[in-house]
Amino acid sequence: MAISVDTIYQRVLAIANKEQRGYITPQEFNLLANQAQMSIFQSYFFDKNTRERLEPVVNPETDETNISELIDRKLSPFKESLPVTSGHTFPATTTVSGAAIDIFQYGQVFFNDQVCRKVTINEAERLKKSVRHMIDTDPIYADNRVTGRDIVVYAGSTTEKTSNVTVECFRIPKTVNWAYTVVNNQALYNASASDLQDFELHKVEGGLLVFKILELSGVIINSPDVATLGSTKATQVEQKVKQ
Repeated sequence: MAISVDTIYQRVLAIANKEQRGYITPQEFNLLANQAQMSIFQSYFFDKNTRERLEPVVNPETDETNISELIDRKLSPFKESLPVTSGHTFPATTTVSGAAIDIFQYGQVFFNDQVCRKVTINEAERLKKSVRHMIDTDPIYADNRVTGRDIVVYAGSTTEKTSNVTVECFRIPKTVNWAYTVVNNQALYNASASDLQDFELHKVEGGLLVFKILELSGVIINSPDVATLGSTKATQVEQKVKQ
């Protein structure tokens, strides 16, 4: 599902170099590529929120035109369920291929794999005053008032849960890197380099990546027309996807 970093770089160079508009070095490309990838990744959450607010709460059959399903597929590689430390503190990172990667966003909270309903801290305190209500209520959680703690979870009693609590986590994408070796003072793509890292975004984002990188690179190569081209095309693609 990954997008080849070399494919994107070559497309960006082909457009930027047309009519001798300028050259984007590998170092510059890697910097801009990661900025573009992060921008697209962050947009998934805004798009998902918009879709959930606008679409009716139904269970339509999933097909190739279901945009909400596509957004979920885009987010899927970055999602996992992780333990909540002592039942109250969210993890800050996750480990991927031996490296620690920051968590970007948190989703649903679970107790014993059962979804917890979020309530306000005042509602949680009110429910705690009635043991019967706590017993009959599905697992709940609220923001924690204690500094350094994120949530407090209750399930079946007025005692805070300190184990078997997990949270849906979305990590950030791995840092993109167009790996290369220098031959005759020229940077050549090295597909076998240990530090090579392709884009982790969904393959549908290939065109948008090219345009966003071009938009950013226009400033570096002092070419306003490249920046304008990238910005215009990126906007067109984004508007088409969100229709």
